[in-house]
Formats: sequence, C-alpha cells, structure tokens
Amino acid sequence: MKAGEDGLKIRLLDFLSDVEKIAVIGVGNRFRRDDYVGVEIIRELRGKLKSDRVLLIACETAPEEYIESIVEFKPSHILIIDAGMMGLKPGGVRLIDFEDLAIRPAVSTHMLPLRIFCELVEEMTGARIALLSIQPRDISLGEGLTPELEGAARGIALTLLEALKFKSIIEE
Repeated sequence: MKAGEDGLKIRLLDFLSDVEKIAVIGVGNRFRRDDYVGVEIIRELRGKLKSDRVLLIACETAPEEYIESIVEFKPSHILIIDAGMMGLKPGGVRLIDFEDLAIRPAVSTHMLPLRIFCELVEEMTGARIALLSIQPRDISLGEGLTPELEGAARGIALTLLEALKFKSIIEE
C-alpha cells in the first residue's frame, strides 16, 4: 500500500466510524476520459465485494436516476466517487464531507450538480455523505482512463475494500 493510500484508508475509516449500510456511487462521463474514474472504481469493486450491506451504483452522469434505489436501500452512509479538479497530481485524492461540499457553488458537468443531489439524498435518507474526489489528468473527449488514473482506480478500490473489511461490512 502506498503512503497516499494509507492516508486515504485512515480518512475512510473515520468516515465509516458508525457505518451500518453504505451506498457507493460512481459518477462520471464515459466520453471524457478520466472523468469516468468513479464508474471504473465501481466496476473494479463488483465481484470482489459481496454484502447485503453495500449497494454499488455506476450511475455515470445522472445520479438522480438512482435516488429511489438509494432511499429504498436505507444507507447510513453514502460515498460518491467522482473526478474533480483540485490542483493535485493526476490520481490525487481528497475525501470531502458533504457539509464541506455544500459550501461550494453548485456547478457541475453532471445533469444535476452533486451538491443538489447530495442535499436531496440527505433529506430523504438522513445518511452521512462524503465525496471521494480524484484528480483527473485528461478530461478531453475520448474513452479510457489515462495510465495514472487506471492505477489510481485500482488502488482506491483496494483501499475501500480494506476499509469495509476492517469495519466488518464485508467478509474476508
């Protein structure tokens, strides 16, 4: 595990401190290269993660289409994974609590800005919400992640699996 992944695991464990059920939502545009990293992480988790306490959703650019499924699942926590311009090195990661996300302007490349989506879902579920934001290298038109983001996606998926195992949300 790299030093950055270790720091991410610590932040994830803090976020998951009282987790009962979690919805993990991958957001991204398939045709904007690294913007698709959130969906790729969900794909990486599928098949490796078996638990009725975890809901994985690859929602691409329209998370609002999954609100009903999220509400029916009744998560205590929601983790949204998305690319975000943060001025970090490509593949750099920040875990942002919803309260911090709420003070930023509601501007997004997604159909419904994530802040507004989070406000709706929080009101309907009462879940604790965080955004796992990953610095892209290239969000120009095209398909496929850059090598930096491919590596970051695998590392983040493994770190998330380890955190969920530690919290006994999934079995070994």
